[in-house]
Amino acid sequence: MDTPGDHSPSSRVLTVPNLISALRIAMIPVFWALIVDDDTSAWGLVLFVAVVATDWVDGTIARRTGQVSELGKVLDPVADRLAIAAGLIALVVRGAFPMWAAALILARDVAVLAGGALLAAKGSRIDVRWIGKVATFGLMIAVPAVAWGTLGLWPAAAALAIGWPIYAIAVVEYYVAAGAYALDLRRALAAA
Repeated sequence: MDTPGDHSPSSRVLTVPNLISALRIAMIPVFWALIVDDDTSAWGLVLFVAVVATDWVDGTIARRTGQVSELGKVLDPVADRLAIAAGLIALVVRGAFPMWAAALILARDVAVLAGGALLAAKGSRIDVRWIGKVATFGLMIAVPAVAWGTLGLWPAAAALAIGWPIYAIAVVEYYVAAGAYALDLRRALAAA
């Protein structure tokens, strides 16, 4: 049995953190449908923010309750990437976020996921880096702020003034993290 504060992963599947990650994934079609509908875009954006903002909840609960699991170590980042990708695509479809800005995020995510899949096939994985977490947090602020402002919701000018600078910093950090992951991938493949 896991003890509180035990960070060694278990093979358990049914844990509270895994349920939270699964619920976050289940909310993706809901916020997608709300965002792309002109009448409910603001509500969809709010739900998108709530889903991506709970990114830290499942991991924190897992560590504090000793429910860290192998499934959770995969499910949590997958939930993050899926929610961000779905939100970006919905916002581009709605015309609330530029395609070029979304493409910068999505291209990096595809590359990192491909590397992760390659490692998983070899029975290995790499841990998330702090700069990757910081970059993701920045994008979780920037993308909704830019979309909010682009949709003309009050206070649009402030949302855009906050969103774009944070986006610029976060996307650079995102690619710095990707470079670090590429080095980690290379070392892990060499070790495997």
